[in-house]
Amino acid sequence: MSKQSQRQHRPGCLEFFAGSGLVSYALRDYFEVKWANDICAKKGEVYRANHGAQHFHLGSIANVRGADLPPAALSWASFPCQDLSLAGNTAGIHASRSGLVWEWLRVLDEMPLRPAVLTAENVAGLVSANQGAHYRALHHALQARGYRAGALLLDAVRWLPQSRPRVFVIALRADIAPPPELCAAGPQWPHPAPIQQAAAGLQDWIWWRLPAPPARTQDLADLIEWDAPCQQGAGAAHDLSLIAPAHKARLQSLGDCVAPGYKRTRNGRQVLELRFDGVAGCLRTPGGGSSRQYLVLQKQGRLHSRLLTARETARLMGAPEHYQLPGSYNAAYKAMGDAVAAPVAAWLAQHLLLPLARLHEA
Repeated sequence: MSKQSQRQHRPGCLEFFAGSGLVSYALRDYFEVKWANDICAKKGEVYRANHGAQHFHLGSIANVRGADLPPAALSWASFPCQDLSLAGNTAGIHASRSGLVWEWLRVLDEMPLRPAVLTAENVAGLVSANQGAHYRALHHALQARGYRAGALLLDAVRWLPQSRPRVFVIALRADIAPPPELCAAGPQWPHPAPIQQAAAGLQDWIWWRLPAPPARTQDLADLIEWDAPCQQGAGAAHDLSLIAPAHKARLQSLGDCVAPGYKRTRNGRQVLELRFDGVAGCLRTPGGGSSRQYLVLQKQGRLHSRLLTARETARLMGAPEHYQLPGSYNAAYKAMGDAVAAPVAAWLAQHLLLPLARLHEA
Protein backbone atom coordinates (compact mmCIF):
# COMPACT_ATOMS: atom_id res chain seq x y z
CA MET A 1 0.00 0.00 0.00
CA SER A 2 1.37 3.43 -0.99
CA LYS A 3 1.81 6.13 1.64
CA GLN A 4 -1.00 8.15 0.05
CA SER A 5 -3.32 5.13 0.02
CA GLN A 6 -2.37 4.34 3.63
CA ARG A 7 -3.31 7.88 4.71
CA GLN A 8 -6.66 7.52 2.97
CA HIS A 9 -7.43 4.35 4.93
CA ARG A 10 -6.25 5.33 8.40
CA PRO A 11 -8.10 3.92 11.42
CA GLY A 12 -9.64 6.46 13.77
CA CYS A 13 -7.95 7.65 16.96
CA LEU A 14 -9.10 9.54 20.06
CA GLU A 15 -6.38 11.48 21.90
CA PHE A 16 -6.93 12.37 25.55
CA PHE A 17 -4.65 14.87 27.36
CA ALA A 18 -3.43 15.91 23.90
CA GLY A 19 -1.39 18.90 25.08
CA SER A 20 0.50 20.64 22.29
CA GLY A 21 -0.28 17.91 19.77
CA LEU A 22 2.99 16.06 19.19
CA VAL A 23 1.24 12.69 19.41
CA SER A 24 -1.29 13.78 16.79
CA TYR A 25 1.63 14.90 14.64
CA ALA A 26 3.42 11.57 15.14
CA LEU A 27 0.32 9.50 14.33
CA ARG A 28 -0.72 11.46 11.25
CA ASP A 29 0.56 8.91 8.71
CA TYR A 30 -1.02 5.96 10.54
CA PHE A 31 -4.24 7.14 12.24
CA GLU A 32 -6.83 9.81 11.69
CA VAL A 33 -7.24 11.73 14.94
CA LYS A 34 -11.00 12.23 15.06
CA TRP A 35 -11.19 13.84 18.49
CA ALA A 36 -8.68 15.33 20.93
CA ASN A 37 -8.93 17.21 24.18
CA ASP A 38 -6.92 19.04 26.82
CA ILE A 39 -7.78 21.30 29.73
CA CYS A 40 -4.92 23.80 29.21
CA ALA A 41 -5.97 26.76 27.07
CA LYS A 42 -2.39 27.67 26.09
CA LYS A 43 -1.61 24.15 24.93
CA GLY A 44 -4.96 24.10 23.17
CA GLU A 45 -3.86 27.13 21.17
CA VAL A 46 -0.71 25.28 20.11
CA TYR A 47 -2.72 22.21 19.17
CA ARG A 48 -5.18 24.19 17.06
CA ALA A 49 -2.40 26.19 15.40
CA ASN A 50 -0.81 22.97 14.15
CA HIS A 51 -3.79 20.65 13.63
CA GLY A 52 -6.83 22.86 13.22
CA ALA A 53 -9.73 23.45 15.58
CA GLN A 54 -12.43 21.19 14.16
CA HIS A 55 -11.78 18.07 16.24
CA PHE A 56 -10.16 19.67 19.32
CA HIS A 57 -12.22 20.10 22.49
CA LEU A 58 -10.95 22.31 25.32
CA GLY A 59 -12.07 21.33 28.80
CA SER A 60 -11.79 18.88 31.66
CA ILE A 61 -11.99 15.19 30.94
CA ALA A 62 -14.52 15.02 33.79
CA ASN A 63 -17.02 16.69 31.44
CA VAL A 64 -16.42 14.28 28.53
CA ARG A 65 -19.10 11.69 27.86
CA GLY A 66 -18.16 8.55 25.99
CA ALA A 67 -21.52 8.38 24.23
CA ASP A 68 -20.68 11.69 22.50
CA LEU A 69 -17.40 10.51 20.98
CA PRO A 70 -16.94 9.15 17.47
CA PRO A 71 -16.04 5.45 17.10
CA ALA A 72 -12.31 4.81 16.85
CA ALA A 73 -9.88 1.91 16.71
CA LEU A 74 -7.33 3.55 19.06
CA SER A 75 -7.62 5.61 22.22
CA TRP A 76 -4.40 7.30 23.40
CA ALA A 77 -4.06 8.89 26.85
CA SER A 78 -0.90 10.68 28.01
CA PHE A 79 -2.37 11.19 31.46
CA PRO A 80 -0.77 13.58 34.00
CA CYS A 81 2.47 12.39 35.54
CA GLN A 82 2.87 14.65 38.60
CA ASP A 83 1.77 12.02 41.11
CA LEU A 84 3.91 9.27 39.56
CA SER A 85 7.12 11.14 38.84
CA LEU A 86 10.01 10.38 41.17
CA ALA A 87 10.76 14.11 40.97
CA GLY A 88 7.25 14.91 42.18
CA ASN A 89 5.19 14.04 45.22
CA THR A 90 4.78 10.32 44.30
CA ALA A 91 1.21 10.41 45.62
CA GLY A 92 0.31 7.64 43.21
CA ILE A 93 -2.14 6.69 40.52
CA HIS A 94 -5.19 7.42 42.68
CA ALA A 95 -4.12 11.00 43.48
CA SER A 96 -5.82 14.05 41.99
CA ARG A 97 -3.64 14.58 38.89
CA SER A 98 -2.42 11.14 37.78
CA GLY A 99 -5.74 9.74 38.98
CA LEU A 100 -7.38 11.33 35.93
CA VAL A 101 -6.52 8.06 34.19
CA TRP A 102 -9.65 6.67 35.86
CA GLU A 103 -11.70 9.36 34.14
CA TRP A 104 -10.26 8.13 30.84
CA LEU A 105 -11.44 4.61 31.64
CA ARG A 106 -14.83 5.95 32.70
CA VAL A 107 -15.19 7.64 29.30
CA LEU A 108 -14.29 4.36 27.57
CA ASP A 109 -16.92 2.58 29.65
CA GLU A 110 -19.53 4.99 28.30
CA MET A 111 -18.68 4.37 24.64
CA PRO A 112 -21.09 2.10 22.72
CA LEU A 113 -18.07 0.18 21.43
CA ARG A 114 -14.75 0.44 23.21
CA PRO A 115 -11.71 0.98 20.97
CA ALA A 116 -9.81 -2.14 19.97
CA VAL A 117 -6.45 -0.70 21.07
CA LEU A 118 -5.57 1.50 24.02
CA THR A 119 -2.32 3.33 24.75
CA ALA A 120 -1.54 4.97 28.09
CA GLU A 121 1.73 6.91 28.33
CA ASN A 122 3.46 8.14 31.48
CA VAL A 123 6.78 8.46 33.30
CA ALA A 124 8.85 5.48 34.41
CA GLY A 125 7.46 5.85 37.94
CA LEU A 126 4.28 4.19 36.70
CA VAL A 127 6.12 0.85 36.81
CA SER A 128 9.02 1.57 39.18
CA ALA A 129 7.38 3.44 42.08
CA ASN A 130 5.84 1.49 44.97
CA GLN A 131 7.18 -1.81 43.62
CA GLY A 132 5.00 -1.57 40.51
CA ALA A 133 1.71 -1.29 42.41
CA HIS A 134 0.54 1.68 40.33
CA TYR A 135 0.92 -0.19 37.08
CA ARG A 136 -0.73 -3.29 38.48
CA ALA A 137 -3.79 -1.25 39.51
CA LEU A 138 -4.09 0.02 35.95
CA HIS A 139 -3.51 -3.46 34.52
CA HIS A 140 -6.28 -4.97 36.63
CA ALA A 141 -8.64 -2.17 35.57
CA LEU A 142 -7.91 -2.86 31.91
CA GLN A 143 -8.33 -6.59 32.47
CA ALA A 144 -11.72 -6.01 34.11
CA ARG A 145 -12.81 -4.13 30.99
CA GLY A 146 -11.93 -6.99 28.69
CA TYR A 147 -8.40 -6.07 27.61
CA ARG A 148 -5.06 -7.84 27.62
CA ALA A 149 -2.14 -5.50 28.20
CA GLY A 150 1.60 -5.12 28.43
CA ALA A 151 3.98 -2.22 28.96
CA LEU A 152 7.15 -1.06 27.25
CA LEU A 153 9.77 1.40 28.49
CA LEU A 154 11.09 3.44 25.57
CA ASP A 155 13.78 6.08 25.96
CA ALA A 156 13.69 8.90 23.41
CA VAL A 157 17.51 8.83 23.40
CA ARG A 158 17.30 6.00 20.83
CA TRP A 159 15.76 8.50 18.39
CA LEU A 160 16.80 11.95 19.66
CA PRO A 161 19.67 13.41 21.70
CA GLN A 162 17.52 13.67 24.82
CA SER A 163 17.37 11.25 27.75
CA ARG A 164 13.61 10.74 28.17
CA PRO A 165 12.43 7.29 29.35
CA ARG A 166 8.67 6.82 29.20
CA VAL A 167 6.30 3.91 29.78
CA PHE A 168 3.77 2.98 27.10
CA VAL A 169 0.98 0.65 28.17
CA ILE A 170 -0.56 -1.10 25.15
CA ALA A 171 -3.87 -2.91 25.62
CA LEU A 172 -5.80 -4.99 23.07
CA ARG A 173 -9.41 -6.02 23.41
CA ALA A 174 -9.50 -9.64 24.54
CA ASP A 175 -11.82 -10.67 21.69
CA ILE A 176 -9.01 -9.87 19.20
CA ALA A 177 -6.13 -12.35 19.00
CA PRO A 178 -2.73 -10.68 18.56
CA PRO A 179 -0.60 -12.29 15.82
CA PRO A 180 2.54 -14.15 16.92
CA GLU A 181 4.84 -11.67 15.19
CA LEU A 182 3.69 -8.92 17.56
CA CYS A 183 4.18 -10.95 20.74
CA ALA A 184 7.25 -12.43 22.38
CA ALA A 185 7.61 -15.35 24.76
CA GLY A 186 9.39 -13.19 27.33
CA PRO A 187 11.13 -9.86 27.92
CA GLN A 188 12.76 -8.07 24.98
CA TRP A 189 14.79 -4.84 24.73
CA PRO A 190 11.83 -2.57 25.74
CA HIS A 191 11.24 -4.62 28.91
CA PRO A 192 13.97 -3.70 31.42
CA ALA A 193 13.90 -4.79 35.05
CA PRO A 194 11.18 -2.33 36.25
CA ILE A 195 8.80 -3.59 33.55
CA GLN A 196 9.55 -7.21 34.42
CA GLN A 197 9.00 -6.59 38.13
CA ALA A 198 5.68 -4.85 37.52
CA ALA A 199 4.54 -7.71 35.26
CA ALA A 200 5.41 -10.49 37.67
CA GLY A 201 2.41 -12.72 38.36
CA LEU A 202 -0.06 -10.73 36.25
CA GLN A 203 -2.65 -12.50 34.14
CA ASP A 204 -3.46 -11.34 30.61
CA TRP A 205 0.00 -9.79 30.28
CA ILE A 206 1.50 -9.56 26.78
CA TRP A 207 5.20 -9.16 26.03
CA TRP A 208 4.79 -6.88 23.04
CA ARG A 209 7.42 -7.28 20.34
CA LEU A 210 8.82 -4.09 18.86
CA PRO A 211 11.80 -3.79 16.48
CA ALA A 212 14.66 -1.67 17.73
CA PRO A 213 15.15 1.58 15.80
CA PRO A 214 18.30 2.28 13.79
CA ALA A 215 21.18 3.82 15.69
CA ARG A 216 20.74 7.54 16.33
CA THR A 217 22.98 9.71 14.14
CA GLN A 218 22.49 13.17 15.73
CA ASP A 219 23.79 14.56 18.97
CA LEU A 220 22.95 17.74 20.82
CA ALA A 221 25.48 19.85 18.90
CA ASP A 222 23.57 19.12 15.69
CA LEU A 223 20.32 20.58 17.03
CA ILE A 224 21.27 23.72 18.91
CA GLU A 225 21.12 27.28 17.60
CA TRP A 226 24.77 28.25 17.80
CA ASP A 227 24.04 31.93 17.14
CA ALA A 228 21.34 32.29 19.81
CA PRO A 229 22.11 35.04 22.37
CA CYS A 230 23.94 33.93 25.50
CA GLN A 231 23.92 35.46 28.94
CA GLN A 232 26.07 38.52 29.52
CA GLY A 233 27.67 40.25 32.46
CA ALA A 234 27.28 39.15 36.05
CA GLY A 235 24.67 36.49 35.28
CA ALA A 236 26.99 34.72 32.86
CA ALA A 237 29.94 34.98 35.21
CA HIS A 238 27.88 33.52 38.06
CA ASP A 239 26.68 30.53 36.02
CA LEU A 240 30.15 29.73 34.73
CA SER A 241 31.53 29.96 38.27
CA LEU A 242 29.24 27.07 39.27
CA ILE A 243 31.01 24.64 36.92
CA ALA A 244 33.38 22.25 38.67
CA PRO A 245 37.07 22.73 37.79
CA ALA A 246 37.28 19.21 36.34
CA HIS A 247 34.36 19.97 34.01
CA LYS A 248 35.92 23.26 32.94
CA ALA A 249 39.13 21.47 32.11
CA ARG A 250 37.24 18.90 30.08
CA LEU A 251 35.44 21.60 28.13
CA GLN A 252 38.71 23.33 27.33
CA SER A 253 40.13 20.07 25.99
CA LEU A 254 37.26 19.60 23.54
CA GLY A 255 37.42 22.73 21.40
CA ASP A 256 34.11 24.11 20.16
CA CYS A 257 31.43 22.10 21.96
CA VAL A 258 28.20 22.22 23.95
CA ALA A 259 27.41 20.58 27.29
CA PRO A 260 23.96 20.64 28.90
CA GLY A 261 23.44 20.81 32.63
CA TYR A 262 21.14 21.52 35.55
CA LYS A 263 21.81 23.59 38.65
CA ARG A 264 21.91 21.37 41.71
CA THR A 265 22.73 21.75 45.39
CA ARG A 266 25.61 19.48 46.38
CA ASN A 267 27.19 19.49 49.85
CA GLY A 268 25.38 22.69 50.71
CA ARG A 269 26.46 24.69 47.64
CA GLN A 270 24.99 25.27 44.21
CA VAL A 271 26.74 23.71 41.23
CA LEU A 272 26.04 23.49 37.51
CA GLU A 273 26.38 19.78 36.69
CA LEU A 274 27.26 19.09 33.07
CA ARG A 275 27.13 15.99 30.90
CA PHE A 276 29.44 15.25 27.99
CA ASP A 277 27.73 12.47 26.05
CA GLY A 278 26.08 14.69 23.43
CA VAL A 279 22.67 14.14 25.00
CA ALA A 280 20.39 16.64 26.71
CA GLY A 281 18.77 15.84 30.02
CA CYS A 282 15.05 15.16 30.15
CA LEU A 283 12.98 18.24 29.32
CA ARG A 284 10.59 19.17 32.08
CA THR A 285 8.14 21.97 32.65
CA PRO A 286 9.69 25.24 33.91
CA GLY A 287 8.25 25.01 37.40
CA GLY A 288 11.42 26.14 39.15
CA GLY A 289 15.09 26.90 38.69
CA SER A 290 16.16 23.30 39.14
CA SER A 291 14.10 22.18 36.16
CA ARG A 292 15.53 24.71 33.68
CA GLN A 293 18.16 23.13 31.51
CA TYR A 294 21.25 25.21 30.77
CA LEU A 295 23.71 24.97 27.94
CA VAL A 296 27.39 25.73 28.31
CA LEU A 297 28.96 26.44 24.95
CA GLN A 298 32.60 26.78 24.13
CA LYS A 299 33.20 28.86 21.03
CA GLN A 300 36.67 29.93 19.92
CA GLY A 301 38.10 29.18 23.34
CA ARG A 302 35.52 31.16 25.32
CA LEU A 303 32.79 29.76 27.54
CA HIS A 304 29.20 30.97 27.31
CA SER A 305 25.99 29.94 29.07
CA ARG A 306 22.29 30.22 28.33
CA LEU A 307 19.00 28.36 28.61
CA LEU A 308 17.74 26.13 25.84
CA THR A 309 15.82 28.12 23.24
CA ALA A 310 12.18 27.34 22.50
CA ARG A 311 13.07 25.95 19.07
CA GLU A 312 15.77 23.75 20.58
CA THR A 313 13.23 22.19 22.94
CA ALA A 314 10.98 21.48 19.95
CA ARG A 315 13.85 19.86 18.04
CA LEU A 316 14.67 17.71 21.07
CA MET A 317 11.08 16.43 20.99
CA GLY A 318 11.21 15.66 17.26
CA ALA A 319 8.91 18.51 16.21
CA PRO A 320 9.51 19.80 12.67
CA GLU A 321 10.84 23.28 12.06
CA HIS A 322 7.43 24.48 10.90
CA TYR A 323 5.73 23.38 14.13
CA GLN A 324 4.20 26.49 15.66
CA LEU A 325 5.11 27.27 19.29
CA PRO A 326 3.65 29.70 21.84
CA GLY A 327 5.02 33.23 21.88
CA SER A 328 6.49 33.24 25.39
CA TYR A 329 9.53 31.23 26.40
CA ASN A 330 7.91 29.58 29.43
CA ALA A 331 4.80 28.61 27.48
CA ALA A 332 6.90 27.06 24.69
CA TYR A 333 9.11 25.19 27.16
CA LYS A 334 6.03 23.88 28.97
CA ALA A 335 4.36 22.87 25.71
CA MET A 336 7.37 20.72 24.80
CA GLY A 337 8.33 19.61 28.32
CA ASP A 338 4.90 18.04 28.83
CA ALA A 339 4.80 16.38 25.40
CA VAL A 340 5.59 12.93 24.00
CA ALA A 341 8.68 12.67 21.80
CA ALA A 342 7.22 12.44 18.30
CA PRO A 343 9.60 9.85 16.77
CA VAL A 344 8.92 7.46 19.66
CA ALA A 345 5.14 7.68 19.17
CA ALA A 346 5.53 7.31 15.40
CA TRP A 347 7.72 4.20 15.76
CA LEU A 348 5.20 2.66 18.12
CA ALA A 349 2.33 3.50 15.77
CA GLN A 350 4.04 2.09 12.71
CA HIS A 351 5.28 -1.17 14.21
CA LEU A 352 2.66 -2.05 16.82
CA LEU A 353 -0.42 0.17 17.10
CA LEU A 354 -1.39 0.23 13.43
CA PRO A 355 -0.93 -3.53 12.92
CA LEU A 356 -3.09 -4.12 15.99
CA ALA A 357 -5.75 -1.69 14.79
CA ARG A 358 -5.82 -3.41 11.40
CA LEU A 359 -6.79 -6.65 13.16
CA HIS A 360 -9.98 -4.96 14.29
CA GLU A 361 -10.78 -4.03 10.68
CA ALA A 362 -10.09 -7.51 9.29
